[in-house]
Amino acid sequence: MSQSQLATLQLAIMHVLWTRGEATVGDVRDDLASDGRELAYTTVATMLGKMERKGQVAHRAVGKAFIYRSALGQEQVSRSMVTDLARRLFAGDVTMMVSHLLDGCDVSPQELSRLKALIQEREREDQNDA
Repeated sequence: MSQSQLATLQLAIMHVLWTRGEATVGDVRDDLASDGRELAYTTVATMLGKMERKGQVAHRAVGKAFIYRSALGQEQVSRSMVTDLARRLFAGDVTMMVSHLLDGCDVSPQELSRLKALIQEREREDQNDA
């Protein structure tokens, strides 16, 4: 698993840090609890320590408290995880992946319009690069 590939709990922690900007272990624990993840303080502290060793988060000390922040951007993590999903689950076949998403989700007409616009934009970019 690369630095920007996150397990479920790690991703939940990163969402807290992306939303807050910075947070103590207690802040992260409280936010996770409000989302239905009741975890011990030590569990969250241990996970943050592991994530820091992997370069996913960083901290600064304020007195005895550690204030954590994400060392990875949300866009970077999203791209990495989606790319990995496409590779592992769909053998890199983006068309198949998008087809599964469209079949498995309720997609509004506005979302379909946005998807069409994104595809057209990508086609223009590819033509300009050629």
